Amino acid sequence: MEKIYPMRPIQRWLVDTHFNKAKSTMMNIGALLKLSASIDMNRLAEAVNHVLNSYDIFRCRFLFHPKTSDLCQTFNGEITPVKVEEISDEEFSARMNKLREPYKIINKPLWRIYLFQTPTSKYIYADFYHATMDGVSASYLFWREIDLIYRGRIKKAKIASYAEYVQQEAAIPPEELAEGHAYWKNMFAHFDPKKHLPPVKVQGVAAWTQGNFEYEIKNIFNEYFRQTHISENIFFLGATMLTLAKITGSKESIMSCVTNGRANMCEMRLMGLMLEQFPCAWDFHEDISVKAFLDKLHGQMQNGQKYRKSLDIVYNDGLEDDCVSFIFQKNIHTDFVLNDTPVEIVFLPPNEISAVENALDVEINTEDTGKYLMYLDYDASRYLETEMKEFSETLDEIVLAMQDSNRMVSSILV
Repeated sequence: MEKIYPMRPIQRWLVDTHFNKAKSTMMNIGALLKLSASIDMNRLAEAVNHVLNSYDIFRCRFLFHPKTSDLCQTFNGEITPVKVEEISDEEFSARMNKLREPYKIINKPLWRIYLFQTPTSKYIYADFYHATMDGVSASYLFWREIDLIYRGRIKKAKIASYAEYVQQEAAIPPEELAEGHAYWKNMFAHFDPKKHLPPVKVQGVAAWTQGNFEYEIKNIFNEYFRQTHISENIFFLGATMLTLAKITGSKESIMSCVTNGRANMCEMRLMGLMLEQFPCAWDFHEDISVKAFLDKLHGQMQNGQKYRKSLDIVYNDGLEDDCVSFIFQKNIHTDFVLNDTPVEIVFLPPNEISAVENALDVEINTEDTGKYLMYLDYDASRYLETEMKEFSETLDEIVLAMQDSNRMVSSILV
């Protein structure tokens, strides 16, 4: 009989979110990459298949438990070998529109990888279901492993098992989680969507319609952080919290911050879903300087690390379902190489069957130029694009004000 594992709480939370929009591609993460003409596609297929067969996350299947009917997972699914498809350029152009499709997640493979060779170009398309793979796994670990195998550098060390990680996490005694449960519940005790989210102004648009807004932050460059040694992540998280407080007029911010969830070397090597969404909250009624605010916010995030295994209560109870989500990340898509040859990201046509996961996701990326780009994924059934533009411009103004570390926060919220 196959061994059955529980879902990690973060996995189940993402799946439950997707169940409400099951026909969407909201949980697809991946990219289409154009390769150098020098790449041997058959050799690449061998490398891809080696990686797929080495890591148990690619054998992951979701199913309903035969006795309890709870959603669970196994790690013994079949791996169908990836093969090179030789097609015309015209066929490839037509195929591009159909690469990203919704996943049927019950007892089905939770990844798609295609290799294409046309008369003029070579491509790889890799797409993963987000409840099994995160950005670190898909964009860094997976690609690095393919590159190593392609070069003939096969690992001899034991490969980290996601199934074992799931089992170890599920075995943590409940009493060890109780203090953390109380900590997270207290942080969200006063959350009110009407108070801590921008006011809803849209009517007549289908729920969870995806909206996107891109904004280049003008008032700061990465040189500021090199000179001050301030954490970019904490700085922009603080700026987002101040922006929310100013726009809502509540003098409070309750939201979440996405982290990569990898606190040690073993976790850094794990191929699978490891990210976490840490609740964070601040009451701006007590006036402090920008420096003190950022120092204390950094302390709050560090304190949360002690209770990260207790985040199950956040996901299971849906404490973050409506709140704003923030993520800061380095631009990890600019230096893809395969066998020392450049790899180009090919942007796919807009997808009409996607949906937004949260009311508002704020993503800030650092660019090689030293600039910062902000991407807002928002629920277009609640907010207008003009409101997202206002949000972005307000944050940009706050970013400028925060560079005076002695400035009092109250003067920024005026």
